[in-house]
Amino acid sequence: MSEKGQTLVIQGIPISPGLAEGHIHVHRNLLGPIDGLDDITHNNSEEELSRLDAATASISGDLAVLATRVEKEIDSRLAEVFGAHQLILNDDLLRGELRREIIENMASASSAVKIVFLRWEKRFLLMESQIARDKGEDIRDISIRLRNALAGITVHPLDEIPHGCVLVTSRLLPSDTVFLADRSISAVLLEYGSIGSHAALFAREMGLPCISQLPNLLTTVPDGELALVDADTGIVTIRPQERQEVSFRKKVKSKKHAHQLSRERAQSPAVTEDDVTIAILANVGCSDDTEKAMLNGAEGVGLYRVELAYLGRAVPPDTDELLNEMQQTLEAAKGHTVCVRLLDIGADKPLPFMKFLAETNPSLGRRGIRLLREYPELLKAQLQAVLELAREFDVRVLIPMVTLPEDVAAVKECLTHLGLELQISSLPRLGAMIETPAAALSARQIAKHVDFLSFGTNDLTQYTFAADRDNAAVERYFNDAADVIFRLLRIAHDDAPEIPLSVCGELAGRPDYVSRLLQCGIRTLSVAPPLVPMIKEAVRDSSCTAPQIWKR
Repeated sequence: MSEKGQTLVIQGIPISPGLAEGHIHVHRNLLGPIDGLDDITHNNSEEELSRLDAATASISGDLAVLATRVEKEIDSRLAEVFGAHQLILNDDLLRGELRREIIENMASASSAVKIVFLRWEKRFLLMESQIARDKGEDIRDISIRLRNALAGITVHPLDEIPHGCVLVTSRLLPSDTVFLADRSISAVLLEYGSIGSHAALFAREMGLPCISQLPNLLTTVPDGELALVDADTGIVTIRPQERQEVSFRKKVKSKKHAHQLSRERAQSPAVTEDDVTIAILANVGCSDDTEKAMLNGAEGVGLYRVELAYLGRAVPPDTDELLNEMQQTLEAAKGHTVCVRLLDIGADKPLPFMKFLAETNPSLGRRGIRLLREYPELLKAQLQAVLELAREFDVRVLIPMVTLPEDVAAVKECLTHLGLELQISSLPRLGAMIETPAAALSARQIAKHVDFLSFGTNDLTQYTFAADRDNAAVERYFNDAADVIFRLLRIAHDDAPEIPLSVCGELAGRPDYVSRLLQCGIRTLSVAPPLVPMIKEAVRDSSCTAPQIWKR
């Protein structure tokens, strides 16, 4: 603890950017539910089973409402988190274990939840896949929800936090972060949490500045003191001196002015200093995303994720259902180019009707087009819907996880055959997602089969560095702005100079790297809807002329 009146400066890892100030509120009671009494007799085990069923039904309903709210108010991708929580909560194996714990071991419903969910959490932690291990956080979140419901707790621990405070706590679970959307807090400081965690994703979409990996935070930070939070750099200044306050507020004002300027010019084209027009598109997953994108000046949809149409279903949607979903989602972008990415799922992102897809290392298994080639009916239904959509929209098709030229050839063959069946002579333009080093280095061969290439820099970085972006233990290896990533982009451009290149990964939404992306030959950027004005402004401050290092 610093002495009274002394300025304290701490450095962490920024996981959601932004500038904010407020008085610190240290919260130590966030992760623990209040449990009911544990002792029951054999005679009232039926009562405990009924209590468990009632709590499960209540929480399942809450999660459905939460998913809908997140889809509308925050981001469609993040609604999938709570859809997945529903699937876990209603898993037959999990519910069977809970019932056996109550009946055979005469445990209370609350104790059964505590015991069984801890057991499941340990199972995930022991799995080989980092993605599976990260499910432990979701298990913990659901466990706390259930135990609070069983204890009759309806007030969230964060309900009483002061307006405008800087929240200091150990870690945030996904539902905690969404709860903060209704509370006017300035920023969040955490002891634990990686940049790829669900909480970090929610915080970024909410525009909530957040810094993590601040060791011993709860014991070293003084409650009630003023804090200046620079979540762009990861620096927190507590009990700042007057000159530090003045400097910080000047930085806030400058950033606010730049943001306002970008909003005012959002509907104008993004033209570089050397007079090259760059297309700025948006990544969307629902109709609200598309509406926000168009209002923010997007010139079309560069990545439409269809996964939400499949979420929480016992059977996959048919062609008509998919077409209806696509029409509703893309309505606001009619008249503009829309790029539909085919279903990007696999064992790393399982769906209820494909539970049998367990793999020891799902990131290196059947993902994207690999899965669709194995299950051609899934591919056919999507392509039929896209062809029908093309009757009223300017549609392009994007193939996820392309590694080999034959991945594209298989889709092209199916698309051509369906076009003949439906008597559609003008087929949608076809693009390949470049998400592996092998694909980037095979750009010349892949380009022979497609009309454009789109780089998914998140996965490209993961596979280049063999580092899971959600694994805090290897976080220092995951660097999507490393020289090697730009080198792969440049190699692809040089190997296939005539084919249009775009980037739809998170790197496209970071203003500091826009200029370098353009110098690698990228001419289209697709970003989250709120980022469109800012990225257009970054383009206007950039040049497409590559430095000498790229001209070799």
